[in-house]
Amino acid sequence: MRRRVVAGVSGSPGSLTALHRAAAEARSRGAELWAVLAWQAPGGGLAGRTSCVCSPYPECRAAAVERLREALDAAFGPGGPGVTLAGQAVRGLPGAALVDAVRGDEDLLVVGAGRHGRLLGALRPSVARYCVAHAPCPVLTVPPSPLEAELRAARRRVPLDARELAP
Repeated sequence: MRRRVVAGVSGSPGSLTALHRAAAEARSRGAELWAVLAWQAPGGGLAGRTSCVCSPYPECRAAAVERLREALDAAFGPGGPGVTLAGQAVRGLPGAALVDAVRGDEDLLVVGAGRHGRLLGALRPSVARYCVAHAPCPVLTVPPSPLEAELRAARRRVPLDARELAP
């Protein structure tokens, strides 16, 4: 059984940074790269439990698969990561989906360690913290790129209105 490097993907700049690091780790370990994107139906867990025929499940899954494809293309382009790559769009909470994707202690789990303020941290638990606490393998947390922090700071300083860009 071949070792894997499992990487969490959301499409955010931070997750793309983590995905690049995961690809480098997979190359250095001679492992496969597994990119995992977790998704939920609109409304979260309760909406996903309905058995109505008009369930948004197929559309949500298709959108998640497309978001995963776009993230992988944005990260690696047509050349790919240089290792065997598998992508999975998994229905569930991000932390649990990533921990479930790991086979054992031989694997490596790579996640972005985004910076949350107190309010956002209370509303949206840290995926990285969940993975560190529950994964059966080593977890590598990748901090955001310094460019990402600069971009956020620039957006706070200069609010951009798309109407100002029109000729």
